[in-house]
Amino acid sequence: MLTGAAVAGTAELGLEPPSPLRRGPYHWGVHVRAPDLKQDHPGEVWVGVTTAPLSVDEASRWVTRADCGAVVVFAGTVRDHAAGRPAVSEVEYEAYGAQVESRLKAIADGARERWGGVGRLYVWHRLGALAVTDCSVVVAVSAEHRAEAFDAARYCIDTVKTTVPVWKRERWAGGEDWGLDAHDIAEVGP
Repeated sequence: MLTGAAVAGTAELGLEPPSPLRRGPYHWGVHVRAPDLKQDHPGEVWVGVTTAPLSVDEASRWVTRADCGAVVVFAGTVRDHAAGRPAVSEVEYEAYGAQVESRLKAIADGARERWGGVGRLYVWHRLGALAVTDCSVVVAVSAEHRAEAFDAARYCIDTVKTTVPVWKRERWAGGEDWGLDAHDIAEVGP
């Protein structure tokens, strides 16, 4: 269950779609506030989804610990093209909210199990309509040593892409449609 989040279809909430990319009554959305990184968050893992902008700087500050000598931050951004789709102007991310947070937590827990020197892990994905260069996902990892931080961060983003039910629609000069990189959702595993 998503803590502090309302999970429902936009039609059920009576919301107007924020973008012309939305079609039909089947959109699942997660409507949450942005992570408040100015307040202390309990624990060593912080995961979630938001419709608000993500801050790479604040994620980096949150994962930094005195006993960790490395911080690695990955930020995925919207690019201006996709295969066969020049001049992309917008990408809209949607999610099946009932599974997102539990899968993100399982990914973070898996990274902490694999790399014992990992300190803090931050994995957040943005939903809704994003413009070119907007940040769509942030993974930040602190660890005792750089190899663990790099390996854990790569594991987290690669596993997010294959196991978390988040989809995207692209708008480009020639039209709009679902992203071409869709695939079946795998289970989070070792």
